[in-house]
Amino acid sequence: MSTTFFDPRSVPVSSVDAHLPAIPASVLQASALTQRFAQPLADWKPEIHGEPRFTNRAPAEAAVLIPLVVRAQGLQVLLTERSRNLSSHSGQISFPGGKIDPEDASPIHAALREAEEEIGLHANHITVIGSLPIYVTGSAFIVTPVVALVAEQYHVTPNPHEVADVFEVPLDFLMNPAHHRRHTTLWDGKQREWLSMPYYDPLQQTERYIWGATAGMLRNFYRFLSVDLDVYLGL
Repeated sequence: MSTTFFDPRSVPVSSVDAHLPAIPASVLQASALTQRFAQPLADWKPEIHGEPRFTNRAPAEAAVLIPLVVRAQGLQVLLTERSRNLSSHSGQISFPGGKIDPEDASPIHAALREAEEEIGLHANHITVIGSLPIYVTGSAFIVTPVVALVAEQYHVTPNPHEVADVFEVPLDFLMNPAHHRRHTTLWDGKQREWLSMPYYDPLQQTERYIWGATAGMLRNFYRFLSVDLDVYLGL
């Protein structure tokens, strides 16, 4: 769904998932997440497998990095605002990532390469801890989300041709369904449904409108952390 033709902010909120529990702070620690990915407690299926296609082009394998910056105040999700001159998903909030090239050894390699090419995030500052199920975008990208911890002293140099801005959002904000809003509308003759997770950035004093595939992958991350939570916490 291209923002060139569609403004997601114009669609009213149909519901908010405030009835669902937030992921406890104890689970959102670097060590706890590392353990969670190393020893999944149960089989699970993602809530959102993908989006209705709105393009006829051939599907393409892709990978994104979900970078979790380790800070004293809690993990922060590093996100980008895509340049508005891009042909796909211009101006949207996204994870660093892109197509898997033939020379990439794996989706992890592709995610790390793309993160360095897009925002200058070097692999020396990254520790991969796992991945989430494949997510298929409406633009026909078959995406593997790679989850990683990022050292606090990381440095970025965004590629201005691809990235307009780089910023952080607290992971606990995104893992609280009280901030997960649902939208439904008719677009191009079909019913479209998606999530949004708008975040007010106090540093830049602006709203970061997280929606679409990025919000969908974050929702699957929430569902992954919700599986057998009582057992995991020993309750």
